[in-house]
Amino acid sequence: MAAELHISISAEKIASLGPLNISNSIFTSLIVSALMIGFFFAVNRSLNPKSKKPKGLQNLAEFIVQGFYELVQGITGNHKKTRFFLPYFMAFFLFIMMNNWFGLLPGVGTIGFKETVGGTEHAVLLQKEIDTVSSVQAATPADDHQDVLVVEDGETHVEDAALAEEHGEAHEVFVPYLRAGTADLNTTLALSLFTMGMVQFVGIKYLGLAYFKKFLNFKNPILFFVSVLETISEIAKVVSFSFRLFGNIFAGEVLLVVIGALLPLLVPMPFYGLEIFVGFIQALVFSLLSVVFYNVATVSHDDH
Repeated sequence: MAAELHISISAEKIASLGPLNISNSIFTSLIVSALMIGFFFAVNRSLNPKSKKPKGLQNLAEFIVQGFYELVQGITGNHKKTRFFLPYFMAFFLFIMMNNWFGLLPGVGTIGFKETVGGTEHAVLLQKEIDTVSSVQAATPADDHQDVLVVEDGETHVEDAALAEEHGEAHEVFVPYLRAGTADLNTTLALSLFTMGMVQFVGIKYLGLAYFKKFLNFKNPILFFVSVLETISEIAKVVSFSFRLFGNIFAGEVLLVVIGALLPLLVPMPFYGLEIFVGFIQALVFSLLSVVFYNVATVSHDDH
């Protein structure tokens, strides 16, 4: 059973649109985005300004928005900032949480196709290795070098174990159609870059060019050193944001795959419950930290 496990740290390509490759994580993210947009349109159609008591979907939407509004308001303490930050907070939270939970659905990561790797590319790489080894053998005494080329039935083969293991023969690998978007480092990196880009935008919006004083401050050596640390901190936030979310979600999926392969009946259920909780917490942490960074960027560095 364990031999059938398929764990890939990178997302796999499932289709192409011209020069654009569509990976299984992108496909899942598109599905999540479509579901979110559909939900927003459905809420918009359900709105009834004449109704004193909201019902159905409108009631659910107002409950969610009110809860998120109070959460963001607790960070900013300013209603104007809260109304500005709230859409980004909600978009991040819902997108990340739905991607996290999507990876737990039956069929995600287990339904796919088999793809042959090797083939022509393998032959080209192998021939290059053969040419390299041939030149090395020609310049190396026979007593000091182990034979690596064998001629059999008119064909040249690589007998060296390291080369054979590195390039191997053409074989099939399993490629799932769906993979949680947040289990792909490219997705989490994109979210992190957008977040920190928004931090700079918010800082300029509220403070103007004075915002950049925290990155370049020559008033005295201490403030200059602090400004250098601020610059390093902004870059470190991108890295920590990306790997924190990716690491937690990918590790959870690997845990479920391994437990499911070793003990498929009932035992994985508590771990599914744990991953549902982790998926919610990670989405909340990412979104709340984003709002905290936005809020800090609106405060003059001299006021810290």
